[in-house]
Amino acid sequence: MSGERTEPEGQGTRRAAAERRQRGGIGDRVQAWRELQLYSFVSSFGRIAARPWATLLTVGVMAIALALPLGLWLGLATLEQFSGNVRESREIGVFLQAEVAAERAGTLAEELRARPDIAAVVLRTPEEGLAEFREMSDLAEALDLLEHNPLPFVLVVDPVPAPAEAESALAAALQALPEVDVVQHDALWRERLGAWLDFGERAAWVIAVLLGLGALLVVGNTVRLDIQGRAAEIGILQQLGATDGFIRRPFLYLGFWYGLASGLFALLMLAAAGWALQGPLSKLIASYGSTFALQGPGLLGALKVLAGAALLGWVGAWLATGHHLRLTRPVEQ
Repeated sequence: MSGERTEPEGQGTRRAAAERRQRGGIGDRVQAWRELQLYSFVSSFGRIAARPWATLLTVGVMAIALALPLGLWLGLATLEQFSGNVRESREIGVFLQAEVAAERAGTLAEELRARPDIAAVVLRTPEEGLAEFREMSDLAEALDLLEHNPLPFVLVVDPVPAPAEAESALAAALQALPEVDVVQHDALWRERLGAWLDFGERAAWVIAVLLGLGALLVVGNTVRLDIQGRAAEIGILQQLGATDGFIRRPFLYLGFWYGLASGLFALLMLAAAGWALQGPLSKLIASYGSTFALQGPGLLGALKVLAGAALLGWVGAWLATGHHLRLTRPVEQ
């Protein structure tokens, strides 16, 4: 018949042999099951390879849906790495009044060192502060025009390890000293940074769920179109008594291949984006006196991405085939 779908001779022979073994003993049935699984596994790959442009479109959409939340997670991991020093810093910067003399600044530093809730105190002179500002700023020529150094003495206080409430109480006590102008406490920045990172992680999960559902719909719709193209073949198999599992098997592997390919493409997208962003970001971070490298998923993370993407494609194909089989199942007389 001219409209009948033909199979390669080798694959058709193996499939027929496997079907004959199903009528044998347990060993033959296990062997037949393995051969049918292998046949569906290979033939489903052949189907997506035979239509590269349609496959590329489906895989590309799924890969973008996977790459976006993965990129956000990796970006948060990189931010965690860059902000590690900030989150671990416990220093309290105490800026003294401009009229405080060097002798009084040194005496105040000794008094603070005697407190039980303070581990160390470092006194920075205005000259040291101005030299550090020259190194970190492009305003060196403008600083030369100043008649006197405007920077005050600064006490860098390192508190003993304590809860955040105790550190805040210490900062408030330092602010109450008459010689103190401003107290800069890193706890507020740590709290804000932690809140932003928590928000980013929650947002990444929300985006991952939404885009994951989108990828599920994409692969489900693609498999549905393939099912419609083979509706006559499925109808004949149902009339001959084929089980739902037998009919569903090649479509499940089809979804598996779509998911696996989309996971691989998503990893390639992330690698390309990391390569493109590493140079500019390194220069930007170097201007702040720090270094870092963009975080990658690693081998274990990449395997998890591939496994999750393949499972996503499998589930989408399962839902699509299950819906079609429920609609077309023959009515028992």
